[in-house]
Amino acid sequence: MATKEKAAVTTELDQLKDDGHKLVLFNDDFNTFDFVIKTLIEVCDHDAIQAETCAWITHFKGKCVVKKGSLSSLKPCFKEMSNRNLTVEIQ
Repeated sequence: MATKEKAAVTTELDQLKDDGHKLVLFNDDFNTFDFVIKTLIEVCDHDAIQAETCAWITHFKGKCVVKKGSLSSLKPCFKEMSNRNLTVEIQ
C-alpha cells in the first residue's frame, strides 16, 4: 500500500515540475507596443490590460514572463511568437 502512495506522489511532483515552465518575452528595438500587445492578446490569451502591462514591463525591465505552464502548452505560443519575430524563450 505504501508503494502505491509513493508512486502517486511522484506523478504529482512530475506534473508540478512540468507546469513550472515560463515563457519570457524580451525587449527589442523594432516591434511596436501595439504589435506586442495584439500578439499577447491573440497568442497568450491576455486581456488588454494584462498585455499592455507585460509590454511596459518588457520595455522597462528588458524582459517579462508572459505565460506560465507546462512545456507542451508553452511550445505553440513560443513558436507563434517567434514566427512573429518576437524574441521569446522558455525557461
